[in-house]
Amino acid sequence: MELDDKVCLCFHVSKRKIVNFIRVHEPRVPSQISECGGAGTGCGWCVPFLKRYFREYARGETAAEQEPDPAAYRAARTNYVRAGKGTPPAGAEPVGDE
Repeated sequence: MELDDKVCLCFHVSKRKIVNFIRVHEPRVPSQISECGGAGTGCGWCVPFLKRYFREYARGETAAEQEPDPAAYRAARTNYVRAGKGTPPAGAEPVGDE
């Protein structure tokens, strides 16, 4: 995933915006990343990724784990939402073929 790819598809928040938010604001817990454009407060799909970025910053690491390409990321979110694990808010990036 590149810096300008969206991590939070519900609120259209890019990886660049999230990692810069973490660097500048130094949140004490991962949930404070929600202050960055509402990231993680929609369907919930991106929460594990937000936690990963938080951990990586706390350890002084970058991209320690393999990230999916944007198409695979969106497809996995589609499966997540269709399995009933989250509901995107109005205005979110469409799920699958919608």
